[in-house]
Amino acid sequence: MSPAPAPATVLEVPGVLTADQIERSARYLLASQEPGGALPWFPGGHLDVWDHVECAMALTAAGHHGAARRAYTWLAGVQHADGSWPAKMRQGRTAADHREPNHAAYPAVGVWHHFLATGDTAFAERMWPAVAAGAEFALGLATERGEILWARGADGSPGDHALLTGCASVHHGLRCAAALGARLGRDRPGLRAAADRLGHLVAEHDEVFADRSRFSMDWYYPVLGGALRGTAARKRLDERWDTFVVPGLGIRCVSDQPWVTGAETSELVLALAAVGDTERGTRLLADIAHLRDPDDGAYWTGYQFAERVNWPVERSTWTAAAVILAADALTGATPGARAFTADWGEPPADPRGLCGCPF
Repeated sequence: MSPAPAPATVLEVPGVLTADQIERSARYLLASQEPGGALPWFPGGHLDVWDHVECAMALTAAGHHGAARRAYTWLAGVQHADGSWPAKMRQGRTAADHREPNHAAYPAVGVWHHFLATGDTAFAERMWPAVAAGAEFALGLATERGEILWARGADGSPGDHALLTGCASVHHGLRCAAALGARLGRDRPGLRAAADRLGHLVAEHDEVFADRSRFSMDWYYPVLGGALRGTAARKRLDERWDTFVVPGLGIRCVSDQPWVTGAETSELVLALAAVGDTERGTRLLADIAHLRDPDDGAYWTGYQFAERVNWPVERSTWTAAAVILAADALTGATPGARAFTADWGEPPADPRGLCGCPF
């Protein structure tokens, strides 16, 4: 086992979330976790791998390392032989049988986050086969140019388009997988090269992807996924700030609907933390306090502000998880925050000459 990282400071955001409030939200996740380790959307509900990993990372950030390890161990145990997972599961059974590359790549982010937070090399070694297989599944859906098609059907057929948010998340996964492999002595240069190609497309070529520009995730995810940093990242966030941000409430999930969501707001906070804009990030995290249930620390998924109702009528685990991770990124309370705030460096311009950019 590697030497443990420096002790974490108290995870709290002064004036916004106390340490006790964050712990209460973490306990909502613990209460929702199934005996085998799965973390559904809400107690008794379905799950997908991406949101399951988000919850596991929040447990790590909150100091519940054993519960997080159970979540990752369960995940490795239900992985398909090709490195994928079903798009949706319920009580260990497949509920939607297409397979998404952003799901398959995301465990790399979670395991890297856990390693940074705990220094537990032995656990990272045990998880490496699942991480590597997930990354390879995602790369199996890459086009010659480098974007990742959105899914593989149950019959094995690839999707016919790529999604910007999904590819930005895959980019994040590939970077974390490459970093973990290098730390474990299992260097995979192909992962870095694929991440370079994908990062360039995400940062420079929105036109490569299906148009989902009304969704806020397509706005901030190139920053959250690490393809954009510095001046370019701040410029992107500023350009559509007024389109999506509703002062005092959070951010819209889609630009043309009066609906703010806690997870998207918290993810924007993660992106802001990655570019050092903690002032606006802290303000946004404070803005979604209206979604918090003070009794158990759970968060309503969203709020329809024209009708003045919480909608949907659910308190999603992954919303509470995103809040915890946002708090950690804003404060740097744990070393795991670097999984979101690291500067991976600018990908080379048109690294293979396949998108038509000048060298």
